[in-house]
Amino acid sequence: MRRIAVYCGSSGDVAPVYLDAAREMGRTIAGLELSLVYGGGATGLMGEVADAALESGGEVIGVTIDQFNSTELGHKNLTELYVMDNIQARKTKMLDLSDGFVALPGGLGTFDELVEGLAWAQLGYHTKPVGILNTNNYFDRFLSLLDHAWSEGFLYVGQEDLLISDIEPGRLLERLGSFRPQVNLAERWAKQAGGAEERG
Repeated sequence: MRRIAVYCGSSGDVAPVYLDAAREMGRTIAGLELSLVYGGGATGLMGEVADAALESGGEVIGVTIDQFNSTELGHKNLTELYVMDNIQARKTKMLDLSDGFVALPGGLGTFDELVEGLAWAQLGYHTKPVGILNTNNYFDRFLSLLDHAWSEGFLYVGQEDLLISDIEPGRLLERLGSFRPQVNLAERWAKQAGGAEERG
């Protein structure tokens, strides 16, 4: 991996443990000589991960839209900044720029980016690793939901084939870096979806 995309919350009104984790992730990314790709914000976890990476000498690439590129919200000291026309173009650009993805705690935007990244992997749009930094057990219920969806037949692979979860930034990035797809998710999805249609 050369570039890692980080999805995370833009709110600063959260427990310090989440902000600390974002700073540690930023420092770790820079320490591993990786480039950070993120949403371009200056607030909340987004601002913390970017500031920590920059302070540690790392390259930070922001990808935002006009609506968020304001004095109050946008980061002004990035290595590079892309301003896209809309949210979908922003997500596509982050996918193109990155060799892997990590979700830190966040809200609906973070969930949207994480789930879309997993869905794209299942459909074969990319084979890049997707991970979550499970700070303070934030994603436990999400992982349980994936397990439930798999057990009920709505997912064609278990979570272990979809994403990597860890609580320690360095270990998570190491696992992402050594990731090799174990199954052809798109092939399995097409085969099982077709089988379900035949049974129906």
